[in-house]
Amino acid sequence: MRLISSSLHLLSLTLLLLSPIFVLVKSQHDYLDALSKCILFFEGQRSGFLPQDQRLNWRANSGLSDGSTHGIDLTGGYYDAGDNIKFGFPMAFSTTMLAWSVIEFGDIMPANELRNALVAIKWSTDYLLKTVSQPDRIFVQVGDPIADHNCWERSEDMDTIRTVYSVEAPNTASDVAGETAAALAASSMAFKSADPGYSETLLRTAVRVFEFADNYKGAYSDNEGIRPGVCPFYCDFDGYQDELLWGAAWLRRASQSDTYLNYIQYNGKTLGAEDNINEFGWDNKHAGLNVLVSKEFLEGNMYSLESYKASADSFMCTLIPESSSSHIEYTPGGLIYKPGGSNMQHVTSIAFLLLVYANYLSRTSQTVNCGSVSVTPESLHQQAKRQVYQIYTLHINTTLTCISPRRRTFSSVLCAYS
Repeated sequence: MRLISSSLHLLSLTLLLLSPIFVLVKSQHDYLDALSKCILFFEGQRSGFLPQDQRLNWRANSGLSDGSTHGIDLTGGYYDAGDNIKFGFPMAFSTTMLAWSVIEFGDIMPANELRNALVAIKWSTDYLLKTVSQPDRIFVQVGDPIADHNCWERSEDMDTIRTVYSVEAPNTASDVAGETAAALAASSMAFKSADPGYSETLLRTAVRVFEFADNYKGAYSDNEGIRPGVCPFYCDFDGYQDELLWGAAWLRRASQSDTYLNYIQYNGKTLGAEDNINEFGWDNKHAGLNVLVSKEFLEGNMYSLESYKASADSFMCTLIPESSSSHIEYTPGGLIYKPGGSNMQHVTSIAFLLLVYANYLSRTSQTVNCGSVSVTPESLHQQAKRQVYQIYTLHINTTLTCISPRRRTFSSVLCAYS
């Protein structure tokens, strides 16, 4: 069964709660409290040496020898879900998204929660910088998932193999490297005011990592040496092309360099930017890419990017029940439903895009034309609001009959590995 990062679920919900729609209106739900707890969640997933201001004091240092078998410090970062694996691909995506939330909504966050969000970002980017510290090489994972998943043990007491997985040129890792470049570039924007020096380091590294992604095109999970460790958990199922465009788009936004503008202009069609894929997550960036690039088209009159705007509009139309092109399923209560596991990752990530795109349209007095239906920014806002309301209503109305640990550190069951 494919493992989906639980951090991604809570991350996406965090992003939704940053919108003025939820923060500034009275509600039966305490969204500010939820925002605080969603960011706090990341502290429970920390690996490495924990700081003295660690708020979840049931956690302790863990994974302190990570990378030592390869002569590199790979301590830090986040564990994926309830296990003790550090998967670089989804971790980088989570970082990109958390940074995007701060970029878009940081100015309305309470000061203490903005600080906590930046701390959460930096915990990941410090680790990501380590993974790309060697030229033309990227460390993509720490921990053997088979051995780890066969042994329920606390992170602090691990005795399973801490296998290190890496990709070195000329082997390919465009997906992980492209996403890592996106994460570092987006985070450089989040830190631009708070820590200019760190921001410059992130952006400079993002440029170098993107060169590696673009020079050696292909998926990281195609490498036979690491495939058994990354698949079926975080294989690249949907291709590496979207990560190249996604990384270039974030580098364009962070640096304003024409190099990356030219890249997304001239490579969009060949790398599948116009593919009508109606999802957004750690393995498929198309919808987010189109929304992100549309900002420059809408606000900068960059007409060469019009195809990205058209694709973003098309995606939004699939989400509107009144639209003739709508084909997203909804539950009877109105919650977005996509077949397969971990439905909430789809609900929350799509709702985030609804909010961001609505803001871009609102600033430029634009609407979305869905055939005979004209969709306003307010309509997109309301659709996102309904999703968050459904999430909270679902949790409030659900009766829990059994609770068991998901984060292993809650438990004390150990097993030995030999």
